[in-house]
Amino acid sequence: MSADIKILLTGDQEQSKTHLRGVLNSFEKVDMISYRDLKTELDRLAPDLIFLIESDKESPADAIEYIHAVNPMALVVFIAFSQNFDVLKSVMRAGIIDFFVLPDESAMLYGRLDSIVQMVVQRKKQLMETAVSSQSFKRGRGKIYSFYSGKGGSGKTLISSAFAQTLKFESTAQVIFIDLNLHYGGAEAFLSIVSNRSFADLMPVIDELNESHIRNVSQVEQLSKLEVLLSPRDAEVAEHLPEGFIARLLRTCRRSYDFVVVDLPVAMNIHSYAALEESDKIYYVLNLDTPSINTLKQVEGLFRRLGIETEGRLEILINQVGKENEIKPNDVKSIISYPIAAKLPRDFKGVQAHINKSEPFRKEPNEKKLIPFAKGIRKWVVQMVE
Repeated sequence: MSADIKILLTGDQEQSKTHLRGVLNSFEKVDMISYRDLKTELDRLAPDLIFLIESDKESPADAIEYIHAVNPMALVVFIAFSQNFDVLKSVMRAGIIDFFVLPDESAMLYGRLDSIVQMVVQRKKQLMETAVSSQSFKRGRGKIYSFYSGKGGSGKTLISSAFAQTLKFESTAQVIFIDLNLHYGGAEAFLSIVSNRSFADLMPVIDELNESHIRNVSQVEQLSKLEVLLSPRDAEVAEHLPEGFIARLLRTCRRSYDFVVVDLPVAMNIHSYAALEESDKIYYVLNLDTPSINTLKQVEGLFRRLGIETEGRLEILINQVGKENEIKPNDVKSIISYPIAAKLPRDFKGVQAHINKSEPFRKEPNEKKLIPFAKGIRKWVVQMVE
């Protein structure tokens, strides 16, 4: 289990971070950031163990208090460069588990590393046992799943909204669905929600945004009790959303919900980019035709230019699988290198009937009579939550 531990090195001295990275070379999941980036990256990285390096310009105690406020489960080890009693006393009061003064205690740090790691492993194990005993769904806490496609009409909004509703039915997780199609929306029709409120109403409180603000604006899909943040469906409002708004919204949702499901527009802008960067998983919706595959190749190039990491994050959803397809799912495997998360059947008759009536695909838990499309979504979700 120690191989799954996420470690974060935080400090302003590159030499010190590089030295510590060398000490931790047996661990794969190690990130390095500065104090300045702590507030923007801590949520996304979600480390289990943090080595906080002493800074001349920043207050370590303040940084530790912030870490505990955002990620109370993370353990903090402080790295100092002098025997400053006042500094060490302040960080101890702030809640670190250990501290070392370098370079004098480098050997001690190396010798204590195994026991520190075991402490982290034990903490994670206790959390998992607590989650199981309380029968609450904790394994997916804070996961952001974004649905994207470079080609319009792929079925992205339909699939993402059905996925979110099914995830709510099939687990005890707290789930929120966010429609980021700023200009036209769309999810409200699939979930049978009528409201004039949208996540744009959160702009006045974005600097102090919390769970209470989100719940005051979100709508509830009555059948599954899925929470939904609707799109403003207004081009003018979309133009006035400030840079950083979406990142703050998603980070707040990450702290308050087990799963955050995001439906992204085709167009790439600062808001779509922010959502993709914050995502733990990117589900790319692909149809089995040549234009869709060509578009995927273009999206790959765009992601590379923008620096959006796809390794271990991007998975393919193959939509509208049927006998009529000239391209088969196995053909796709030979063209692309990404894993296939699910294959959803072509179900024009069943899907169209629900769309025309503006009805969600699921009505209740353990529903027996589901259309083939809904069965495909359910099978995928059940495999995820098991």
